[in-house]
Amino acid sequence: MASSPADTAATVRASWRHYYELTKPRVVVLIVFTSIVGTLLATPGMPPLGALLWGNLGIALAAGCAAAINHVLDQKIDEKMARTRYRPLPTGSVNTTQALAFAATLGVASMLLLWFLVNPLTAVLTFLSLIGYAVIYTAWLKRATSQNIVIGGAAGAAPPVLGWAAVTNSVDPNALLLFLIIFIWTPPHFWALAIARRDEYARAGIPMLPVTHGIPYTRLQVLLYTVLLVLVTFMPFLTGMSGLIYLAATLILNGMFLYYALAMKFTTRTELPMRVFKFSVHYLMWLFIALLVDHYLPTTQLLVQAR
Repeated sequence: MASSPADTAATVRASWRHYYELTKPRVVVLIVFTSIVGTLLATPGMPPLGALLWGNLGIALAAGCAAAINHVLDQKIDEKMARTRYRPLPTGSVNTTQALAFAATLGVASMLLLWFLVNPLTAVLTFLSLIGYAVIYTAWLKRATSQNIVIGGAAGAAPPVLGWAAVTNSVDPNALLLFLIIFIWTPPHFWALAIARRDEYARAGIPMLPVTHGIPYTRLQVLLYTVLLVLVTFMPFLTGMSGLIYLAATLILNGMFLYYALAMKFTTRTELPMRVFKFSVHYLMWLFIALLVDHYLPTTQLLVQAR
């Protein structure tokens, strides 16, 4: 019996959905959001449209490329974990050759866009970040050390620097401050998930901190890194990069994060690790939104100038 046009269309849609999944869209959205913030903060007014559009599109394509490579390298691991066993490669929806070809297409498109329509510095920094996540972290660090998230977090913290470089063609100290915030945020964010999925990581043979050092030790590390994050997130205000609106938002968000980290350290509530993980995503988004509001609100700008 011949396939109907509706059946064929459904197959095409499913195929595109599988390739879309390879890009880890929810992760890419957060990456691109932080790179857009870097682009917007790099100039007092609105950045050049080309830098804003082509710069962040190129960064998004590179992030999708890195995610697809991650899917290929982690295929055997994904098959063993409940959270990831239904990804396109473990289910056979996409094969390895197709995934690599898709990743290569995204990567080449990203580099061409950034090199010719933005600037070579952004292209080089983006390429280094791609290699850092897709190869150094995924292929080596993830399997080599329990500090994989700490060391590999540098690649995930790069997007604001990339967005900033797209506008200024330089690496600015304020952009590095945004990098530092995400770099310190990454361990408590991901270790909370690792606590919740500890048994799955153990079965897959991944030396995540809860597997190698135990859950109580990891809970302590989440708390310590959260305290460090609180200190680091005050730096934009202390250096004059932001004003009172950002400070108020930081006080509220940090108070909530500390509450969760303390509760997770001193109680045994099994739902807390996933709650901390989910909250940490919203924490970072609202922190960067506060930076943007602070940047563009006239009263805040006057306060910063006065200081």
